[in-house]
Amino acid sequence: MNYSYTQISQYLACPRKYRHRYLDGWQEKDTRSALLFGRAFEQAVAALLRREDAAAVLFAQWSQSKDLGLSYSGNDTWDRMLQQGLQLLERFAQDGRIHVPHPRSHQQIQFTRSLSSGNRFIAYIDALGELDGTECVLEWKTASARYPDEPAGLSALDPQLICYSWMTGIADVAQVVFVRKRLVEVQYLRATISEDQRREFATLVEDTVRRIESGLFLPHSGIRFPQNPCTSCPFLGLCLDQRALVEAQLVRTPGVDRGLFDELVY
Repeated sequence: MNYSYTQISQYLACPRKYRHRYLDGWQEKDTRSALLFGRAFEQAVAALLRREDAAAVLFAQWSQSKDLGLSYSGNDTWDRMLQQGLQLLERFAQDGRIHVPHPRSHQQIQFTRSLSSGNRFIAYIDALGELDGTECVLEWKTASARYPDEPAGLSALDPQLICYSWMTGIADVAQVVFVRKRLVEVQYLRATISEDQRREFATLVEDTVRRIESGLFLPHSGIRFPQNPCTSCPFLGLCLDQRALVEAQLVRTPGVDRGLFDELVY
């Protein structure tokens, strides 16, 4: 069995959600514009680092979603998101702070670790390169708002960055956040992950996998007013047994290894 960061994080958030997705085969319909745009944009970034026509790649990839009836947030439209993406690529290129010496082999790299249970943990790293001359693990993110950067060192608590440091053995990590707003911005958030953090994450993975394989999928409701994460969960219709909600948001693909797919697209 293969496990990934996305699987572990989803189980910790709600074991019942994990069961719906990874065992029962339910998945959210690909109609979220932000998700599909993020996939297209990351391919454009990879092309830019290979010194290819990144604008053409973004247009070609994003065009595949134009007629899918996407759901947009706020003032977003297909054209507006394309324009923001082009501006972000230009800003990123002008900054010149990221360097990937081997862009054809050091992007979307698969790392694998064996777990004590005999299973495997797999992660796909966006890139191995340099930020301002310092070698590090690089992660691309697209967002509609800035990531918090205070207090200093906050990024070192990000569990996904800790995961990537654990998988690669590299202490220095960085998130490059492409912020889609009226005036686009690229954030460069550094972090240094300690050996203690990597050991703790390894323990967390082993413990979570044991719970998954023991069949513990108790519900973990996020409903606690006024905070209601359950209301934005695509699997809410299954928990409420409301068929209309299920049909509106989900499709079922039993037998698909969602773990590896999630790692590639999230």
